[in-house]
Amino acid sequence: MSQPALTNWQALVADAVEFRRELHRQPELTWAEQQTAASIRERLTALDIPWRACADTGTVATLNPNGRGRHLALRADIDALPIVEASGVAWSSEQPGCMHACGHDGHTAALFATAQWLKQHEADLPGPVTLLFQPAEEGGHGAKRMIEDGALNGVDAIFGWHNWPAIRYGQAVCPDGTVMAGNGTFKIEVIGRGGHASQPELCRDPVLAGSAMVVALQQVVARRLPPQQATVLSVTSFDAKSGVTVIPDRAVLEGSYRLADPSTSDTLNALIESVAHSTAEAYGVQCEVSVYPRYDATINHGDEAARYRQALQEEFGAEALASDVVVPIMASEDFSYYLQQIPGAFALIGSDDGQGHNVPCHSPKYDFNDALIAHVARIYLRLVGAPLPEFTPESP
Repeated sequence: MSQPALTNWQALVADAVEFRRELHRQPELTWAEQQTAASIRERLTALDIPWRACADTGTVATLNPNGRGRHLALRADIDALPIVEASGVAWSSEQPGCMHACGHDGHTAALFATAQWLKQHEADLPGPVTLLFQPAEEGGHGAKRMIEDGALNGVDAIFGWHNWPAIRYGQAVCPDGTVMAGNGTFKIEVIGRGGHASQPELCRDPVLAGSAMVVALQQVVARRLPPQQATVLSVTSFDAKSGVTVIPDRAVLEGSYRLADPSTSDTLNALIESVAHSTAEAYGVQCEVSVYPRYDATINHGDEAARYRQALQEEFGAEALASDVVVPIMASEDFSYYLQQIPGAFALIGSDDGQGHNVPCHSPKYDFNDALIAHVARIYLRLVGAPLPEFTPESP
């Protein structure tokens, strides 16, 4: 190398931070990440890292393809959310109604920093390393499409991460078993008979029936499922707009559920349908129920999770695993698809440094903590057995 390793590393991290902010300015929604993909591919080409398109806007790159050691994969997600940004940062979104409100810009930048360093030390890698820049994590099942397009071909194990504002900077969680919940959504159309508000006896009120359904559904977890199985069911929308003197014909309820144990899914889906139909019958209305399972729980494999925890402690110190955040987190991740196919592990790495990086993901005021880029890149380097750069972390 023409420069000392430390200087090279500092420049590399600074470049990755700038790349992160460029991505933040130009976010793109699920399955529309065309410019994001082009930027990633342009940078990989400049580094002379071979890549191929995968699942349309996804990108798969591999270093040391002929290495004899285990073939490991590292993943970042690249899509943004339909949120109007209110963070006030200088690099705020320039795309109306679209924002990197979950930190996927930071995940991408951290993987790119890893790629830059790995390319410099490709000959020192014990085995092949595949980098997955994945689209459509935000409900688009991008991981599933990547797998279908061969992203895991020849890969022995995979690692991923998510920044987590509810965890202190310098700490992380990476348990054996379930780290994040599975999820699904539902929609219930309540079909009644509308009429004048002064004559309810001539109507079949879908607002009253829908209200009873909300109350009944909110009791499903508390009274119909074992308390040992972490589950959340929330009715999040009730649409029955009408005139102030008019009982409407229809009401529409929508909501979501989260569950830590995949075996609970069929039971919960059946209960949603049963409760809705039974309540409708009791109130003299009809209903149509649609349940949409989305992602399964993200379940770590023991050996890979142990290896990940070791890398976290080597990076952050003995207190790295001291977080009191309870797992599984009830949010969901399509990284679950990868872990259903091959061994691997997923970590939640804290971003709360006491300087405003505790704003939760999916908030219009959220912004990624750039200090994580160098840390996560070094953790990834440990996981794949690459030489480490010198690094003096910033104080939280």
